Amino acid sequence: MKNIFKFIKNKYAITFLTLLVWILFFDRYDLFSQLEQRKELKKLETDRDYYISEIEKNSKDLNELQTNPVTLEKYAREKYLMKKDDEEIFVIIDKTKI
Repeated sequence: MKNIFKFIKNKYAITFLTLLVWILFFDRYDLFSQLEQRKELKKLETDRDYYISEIEKNSKDLNELQTNPVTLEKYAREKYLMKKDDEEIFVIIDKTKI
């Protein structure tokens, strides 16, 4: 008990504890906002990695479409339902997926 009173009477210990409490809870950059910002940073880094991989994939696809006419024709047929003059297109809709 005597040691606790000595600690409480020590002005440096009181100053340190006050400063510690202030930094942890009341400061602009307190512990909780730091944790929240780290969480946000992790999310943004994950999003950045996803978008970088998507850009690489789309760049590869674009290069393939620009250099290979067979791929371009396949893409036009699948995505835009384009056809040659002597062909007919039948679109089959799966009612279980609707």
